[in-house]
Amino acid sequence: MSIFDFQAHDLVRVLAALVIGSLIGGEREYRSKAAGFRTMTICVGAAVFTMLSLRLGAGGSPDRIASNVITGIGFIGAGVIFKDGISISGLTTAT
Repeated sequence: MSIFDFQAHDLVRVLAALVIGSLIGGEREYRSKAAGFRTMTICVGAAVFTMLSLRLGAGGSPDRIASNVITGIGFIGAGVIFKDGISISGLTTAT
């Protein structure tokens, strides 16, 4: 199987990430939080990179790319934590 072989279950996975990311992003947008509807793009990107990780690392380590996705999401999450005096905001968004 080539990395370019697109199958029906791949489409289902990307659509599931799109729907779940849209629901979470819509809720965050509704509550006027820092990471709003953009959450959808992070969810879809993570799903695509995880699928690529499974295909590219089949012989060696299939979790290599996926582990870097987790690091990247953590880096994005750390960027939305703000401290203003004694109050801290953005912890839920970062989580």
